[in-house]
Amino acid sequence: MTPADLSLTVLRAVRRAVGDGALAVREVPPRVVVERPRAGGCGDWATNAALQLAGPAALPPRQVAEVLRERLLDVPGIERVDITGPGFLNLTLRPGTRAEAGRLLVRDVREHGPRYGHGDALGRLPEYEVRFLLPEGADLRLRALTHCVVALLRSQGAPARVDGAPTSRRLHALPPHYDVAAALGPDARRWALLRPAAHDRVLDAAPLLRLTEADNPLFTVQYAHARSRALLRNAADLGFTGAYEEEADAPELLAALADHPSVLLAAARHHAPDRLARHLEATADAFLGFQHTVLPRGDEKPSAAHRSRLALAEAAGTVLAGGLSLLGVTAPDHL
Repeated sequence: MTPADLSLTVLRAVRRAVGDGALAVREVPPRVVVERPRAGGCGDWATNAALQLAGPAALPPRQVAEVLRERLLDVPGIERVDITGPGFLNLTLRPGTRAEAGRLLVRDVREHGPRYGHGDALGRLPEYEVRFLLPEGADLRLRALTHCVVALLRSQGAPARVDGAPTSRRLHALPPHYDVAAALGPDARRWALLRPAAHDRVLDAAPLLRLTEADNPLFTVQYAHARSRALLRNAADLGFTGAYEEEADAPELLAALADHPSVLLAAARHHAPDRLARHLEATADAFLGFQHTVLPRGDEKPSAAHRSRLALAEAAGTVLAGGLSLLGVTAPDHL
């Protein structure tokens, strides 16, 4: 089960509860968010659907969660459903289901390419929410932020654009405290401007000029992408390609790839490119901790495990490339 599959599964449980009369709500939400459990949670996935429905149902969130839990326990592939905190539902998948979820996730990334995570969730936003004004003389950061927010909104189906209409929205960002254009090249410049939240200072230039993973998060992300492409080239030289045939032991990387669609949606909805940048850093770190297992060593011959790891590495590179593109940063094949 992918997060999208689980979202539909939870929605079906909601509809069953409404149909049974266990929840008295006038409208079932069009979607629910399924994401990795936060601190204090458990299981493989979590959803705040019960908190979302508590108000309309006029019931405490934990009571709504119990209603939904009863209807999720009989779903094939779900091993346990726990209620944590104020009413979060935590879902634990059966082992075979986790392997299938990884296979479907990698297939989903491969099918959509750099557009993995794009959707139409914001396609019905009113026009006044998707038209943006860049005032005359806008500084470099405000320009970068506005154009990036437009790109993020478009990735989620919103017809966003920049125009000069006085009624259009204007974003706000703390101006740079140094001449970013003079100090940094195009990629580092975009990262310095977009990586911090709009109300925070832009990143200092010196760390972004260092070609080391420890000191330069942008280099880490671009290096991770380049490594994923190098692994594909090396595997081709060894005569094998990627195919997700068995579960790869890479829970952090699988989680990062699965979270990518919800991160894109949140970044678009909150006009927050920094959320995407942080997610790319986490994805790169997870990939770099895994990538040494991809290729055969010594006299080893390529196995199903190697093919599965290579497919996952390829998916990681695809997600990094797609995210960097939305930020206006290049994804090099070589570094």
